[in-house]
Amino acid sequence: MTPKKTVRDYIRTIVDFPHEGILFRDVTTLFADPRGFRMAIDQMLHPYAGEEIDKVVGLEARGFILGGAIAHQLSTGFVPIRKKGKLPGATIAQEYSLEYGEAIVEIHDDALRPGERVLLVDDLLATGGTAEAGIKLIERLGAEVTGCAFIVDLPELGGRDRLETMGMDVHALCSFDGL
Repeated sequence: MTPKKTVRDYIRTIVDFPHEGILFRDVTTLFADPRGFRMAIDQMLHPYAGEEIDKVVGLEARGFILGGAIAHQLSTGFVPIRKKGKLPGATIAQEYSLEYGEAIVEIHDDALRPGERVLLVDDLLATGGTAEAGIKLIERLGAEVTGCAFIVDLPELGGRDRLETMGMDVHALCSFDGL
C-alpha cells in the first residue's frame, strides 16, 4: 500500500536557485496537482474554521494564488499586497529589508476598513520581512490580522519567531531545514 501523500510531498526542491547554495522550495508543483492544491487550501483554512474573517490578504505573487482560493472557500473578499508601483489606485507603502537590500510593498488605501478581521497568506515564510511589512500595512488601515498562513516554513531563517513576537498566530503546513 502506498503511503498517503502530504503537502510536503508535492513540493520540489531546486538546488542552487536563485543563487548557489540556496535550496529553493518550489510550490508550483503543488499548485499544478489538483489533489495537492486542494489539500493545501483545505489545510490552510482548517485552523481558522469557525472564525470570523472579513478579508483574505495575499502577498505577491504566490500569495495571490492561495489567497484567491482561500477567499473563495470562505466566501469573503481578497486583497492583494503588491510590489511598489503595481497597484493603480491610491496606496500606502511599507519599506522592509531583504538579505540583499530594501523593498517596498503597497496596498490600496481603501482596501480594508477599520475593525475588519484579516487572514494573511503566502506560500513561504523565510525571514518574515515581507509578512511583517504586510501586517504593518493591514494594521495601518485599522484592520486586525487574525492569523498568518503559509505552506512552507523555513525555521532556520527565523520568520515564525519574528511574527510570533509581533503577537501573530502563525500556521504553516510543513517546514524544511536549510536555506
